[in-house]
Amino acid sequence: MNTFKRFSRRALLRNAGVTLTLPLLEAMTASQSRGATAMEPPRRMICINTTLGLHTPNLFPNQAGREYELTPYLEPIKEFRDEFTVFSGLSHPDVDGGHPAELCYLTSAPHPRADNFKNTISLDQYAIEQLVPDTRFGSLVLASSSSRGLSFTRSGVPIPAEERPSRVFKNMFVNGTSKEIDTQMQRLKQGQSIMDAVLGEAKDFQKGLGSKDRQKLDEYFSSVRDVEQRMVKSQDWALRPKPQIDAKPPVDIASAVEVPARVKLMIDLMHLAFQTDSTRFITFALNGLNAVPTIPGVTQDWHNLSHHGQDPVKLAELRVVEIAQMKLLGELLTKLKSTNEEGETLLDRTIVMFGSNLGNANSHDNKNLPILVAGGGFRHGQHVAFDPKKSPPLCNLYVQFLRRLGADVNAFGSSTGTIPGFELV
Repeated sequence: MNTFKRFSRRALLRNAGVTLTLPLLEAMTASQSRGATAMEPPRRMICINTTLGLHTPNLFPNQAGREYELTPYLEPIKEFRDEFTVFSGLSHPDVDGGHPAELCYLTSAPHPRADNFKNTISLDQYAIEQLVPDTRFGSLVLASSSSRGLSFTRSGVPIPAEERPSRVFKNMFVNGTSKEIDTQMQRLKQGQSIMDAVLGEAKDFQKGLGSKDRQKLDEYFSSVRDVEQRMVKSQDWALRPKPQIDAKPPVDIASAVEVPARVKLMIDLMHLAFQTDSTRFITFALNGLNAVPTIPGVTQDWHNLSHHGQDPVKLAELRVVEIAQMKLLGELLTKLKSTNEEGETLLDRTIVMFGSNLGNANSHDNKNLPILVAGGGFRHGQHVAFDPKKSPPLCNLYVQFLRRLGADVNAFGSSTGTIPGFELV
């Protein structure tokens, strides 16, 4: 078989209703270049919105610049200090209305509470229009516990978010008829990896690879198995009946309140999606709850905690919830940094934005938004601070994201330029 044909960028392993898109390998790059300059690996973006905000006194450093002291919310990700930037003082002009501003987090469309409100295209969908990536999925629109996500079409129509990891996994890796998919999912529940279905082809494929490529495939296959195990465990719990007792029923692990477990599963899938170049754009709504999240030390309704009224007891529990979110962000950054791609890491090539449409959830204020950006090839390690009374548009940052991704643009949404002091490496 011709080597160049065999190791094409779209190389797949197929069998028994299973399709695995392989990660970018050195052999594939060689086939593309045919001795010429290798094709540059793709750039990617993840945009995350924690919908009940973050208590900014625990996030924003007191000092601007590079010599700031770590805050309680930055401590869990301190190992990435030189790979993220904290922004304070950014806002979307004319985006108000408290929680409805979730709709505008990636669009900047004004006045979401207005009767005549019409949304606009979200950052990820605009990037797809500009760059037209050659991937199985234009984007993944995900949420932790709701079908309401962050992505909107050019006409402002919401794109439903997927909150079921099993469905995301099926879409990415299980291909075939409904019967084949059901059969494969039953095999997973019986402990049979989808790797079993493509094992023969995988072994044959690996024969022509160098040691680095074989190691990369081993890491990828291990990631697939890890996601399978987490997914099946989650589904098993969903099938178990809730106990019948006189006291208030305990929270089932399949419930939306099991926030860390649900988010971790989505993090695994985000990592796999980028490993396989199944997509280059992901949005993720980390949905708040009108319930008590199952996080040790938390006893009160999460939404109620966000409206703390400066009550020290509520603030203490809110801090526990939000530190748990920062730890989850750290897990995502760790996975991206641990995966190599053409001499760089996935984190080097992935813009990760973590923030909220609420600057002060206690008062439903949509100004001075908490925004943290990691990776993507920017020069990090600083706190970029602006006067909240003279807020630059958050969309100025979005313009820089689009340019970094490869789009030739000068404006997006409410942008007026770019963010000074935030530069490429």
